Amino acid sequence: MNKLDILVFAAHPDDAELGCSGTIAAHVAKGHKVGIVDFTQGEMGTRGTPEIRLQEAQKAGEILQLSARENLGFKDIFFKNDQEHQLELIKMIRKYRPEVVLANAVQDRHPDHGKGGSLATDACFMSGLRMIETELDGKAQEAWRPKFVYHYIQNNYIEPDFVMDITPFWQTKIDSIMAYKSQFYDPSSKEPKSFISDPDFLPFIESRAREFGHKILCTYAEGFTVERMIGTDDLFDLK
Repeated sequence: MNKLDILVFAAHPDDAELGCSGTIAAHVAKGHKVGIVDFTQGEMGTRGTPEIRLQEAQKAGEILQLSARENLGFKDIFFKNDQEHQLELIKMIRKYRPEVVLANAVQDRHPDHGKGGSLATDACFMSGLRMIETELDGKAQEAWRPKFVYHYIQNNYIEPDFVMDITPFWQTKIDSIMAYKSQFYDPSSKEPKSFISDPDFLPFIESRAREFGHKILCTYAEGFTVERMIGTDDLFDLK
């Protein structure tokens, strides 16, 4: 009952929305089950509170029509790619048994992003090792390894290995981002300014999507890097 087609890992609430929500929406529209597991509550963020972020994440999840969303409660900034945290991700992978995992960028401006990306990579491999034993709700879990791990591109420019056309779902992406009202530009807000609350930040997100879209002759796209070589048995499957 819990099985998902795609599981998205995100260091902070709003990472997935900013990085790959168009891709999420596109696959939900095709009937795939998609879920997000956030590592932290973003409690080290300049604006808002953990409670507000959780409420915003729930609203964004409803917009994206997610089949599941969880928050692991890791310490923002201070979580590590170590055994303790790996085991928590393994539990989620074995719970949802996804075919595809989308994870944070391999490196980025925020140190949690690259750290979160490597944590997800390691946990996906380790989840397939039957000698690593985990339990969830008092029940032993079976080993499971996703077929593919893709990393969405975030703030820093990384040349993508492939891009996903999200043009029909651009407005859904924007709506899911704007569910995080506390985090982005609001002229009436009295909170301190942050990197992402700058009025130029969302236009930057659009320009990045347009740049990636331009590469495949569409309006908007999201970029990904791959863990291993990907292939096809039909050249006409490629855009």
